[in-house]
This record gives sequence, structure tokens and C-alpha cells, in this order.
Amino acid sequence: MVCGAQRLSAQQLDIPTYIKDHKTLVTILSETYGIPYSVIMGVAIVESSAGTCDIAKVLNNHFGMAGKNEFVNRFGHKSRYKQYDNEIESFIDFCLLVSSKKFYPKMKGKKDPRLWVLALSHTGYSEEPETWEQKIMHTIRANHLN
Repeated sequence: MVCGAQRLSAQQLDIPTYIKDHKTLVTILSETYGIPYSVIMGVAIVESSAGTCDIAKVLNNHFGMAGKNEFVNRFGHKSRYKQYDNEIESFIDFCLLVSSKKFYPKMKGKKDPRLWVLALSHTGYSEEPETWEQKIMHTIRANHLN
């Protein structure tokens, strides 16, 4: 999880606003790629702390995707996370990554978020797979994303 160090409480995160602000984009991407809305939104909420973490705010990266960036912090360090021109690019890149995985053809169009989260987790998406799976599924359930 990218922004876990911030440890913001649910009250500090405005998850309903984040969902509202990204609902149309995530709906379109879900329909286009056959990835459940709940999975795209759940992963984005967890990985970006509902858009509040520095990686989301500075790099427009809502999924913890590793890659190149031009940002250098005040200490002269670069992040390992990919920089996007806007957050839409980040959401599309996540869907492109998922659609490039071996499990994707068998999963495309299936609605069960648990199957998707497990499949994605088994590809090495997270450095802490079991914890990550639990956080994503909890976020999906707690926010009625299904």
C-alpha cells in the first residue's frame, strides 16, 4: 500500500467525495475493460488514501504504479512511483495493467470483486498481498461499492 504511512482515519478521508468525483470515470473504465467498478474504485481509494496522499496529489498516481517521474523533493530524492499528467491517465494505466495480466481473459466481465482482488494480488501487485486483499475488500464492503 503506497500511502499507508499516512495512517489517516476514515474521518480524515473524504471517501464519499472521492467516490462521487471519480464515479463517471470509473464507470466508463469498468464498462470498457470489463473490470468491476468496485475493484477499480476500491484499489484507488486504498492506494491513494482517497486522493489525499502525496503520490496522488503530486504525481497524479492513484494506484501506486511504479515508474518514471520528473519530481524531485526538497531533499533531492526521486520517488519510485510513476508520474502522470493527470489522474485520468493513472486510472487508464491501471486498467491497461490489469488487462495485460494472464488472468484477465478468464476474468473479464465477471462481477465478483473477491476473485479479481485475489487474482491481482497473486500477480505481485502488492508487497503485502494478504493485508492488501483485506484492505481492498473492506473498502469495497464499507463503501457499498458492489
